[in-house]
Amino acid sequence: MKAAARFYGSQEQRERWTLLVDSVRTGTSVVPALRGKSSFDYFADEPELAELFNQTMTSVSEMTDATVVAGYDFGAYPTIVDVGGGHGPLLAAILAAAPASRGVLYDLPLVVSNAPSLLREQGIADRVVIAEGSFFDSVPGDGDAYVLKNIIHDWPDDKAVQILRNVRAAAGPRTTVLLVEFVIPNHNREFPGKWVDLEMMLNLGARERTAAEYRDLLSQAGFRMTRVVQTASPLSVVEARAA
Repeated sequence: MKAAARFYGSQEQRERWTLLVDSVRTGTSVVPALRGKSSFDYFADEPELAELFNQTMTSVSEMTDATVVAGYDFGAYPTIVDVGGGHGPLLAAILAAAPASRGVLYDLPLVVSNAPSLLREQGIADRVVIAEGSFFDSVPGDGDAYVLKNIIHDWPDDKAVQILRNVRAAAGPRTTVLLVEFVIPNHNREFPGKWVDLEMMLNLGARERTAAEYRDLLSQAGFRMTRVVQTASPLSVVEARAA
């Protein structure tokens, strides 16, 4: 968690969080006003900060990947495409638990450039194809399952549907899409996803969603939501199939 401590404790992040009230008041991200561009565009121009962010996502992922893999049977899918999978920690955990499956790790070139070392360390590099690109342009084809972990929550509805439609364009008639997300429950009690909801709004102008909201997004993209699988962590697996 060293990278996460450095990232969330950085002056840049502290500056954003001091403006949380403004974000709550307007319902928008504070980053364009601070930096003149969106958060991801800002990272694209700050490679050291972007790499620290990617390291942070990898270290945070390690806290939940085991519970996600334990809570869902990924072994049912011969080829699993991890869309926006970063350095590949979730895909590595999935393939370790599903020895008969193979994987495709898909993300921006700068992001996946550091994936091979992690995949080798986990002993699954020979079962993974690394593909470079943006999920706003296209998604690799021939997957039996497409996994998107904490991807859709990064985007407002129109962008989220665009990503899902690109997945649908690559998907076959029996393909499954699996969204690993904080699904907001229908109660007013404490839930970690509600804090993450604030973070998404502050940094990205995006949000967490309820199961009904995920069903609607998926339907707009040509998928039929089949179930929501709660894991031992705050994350759930939202399962849907090509309609």
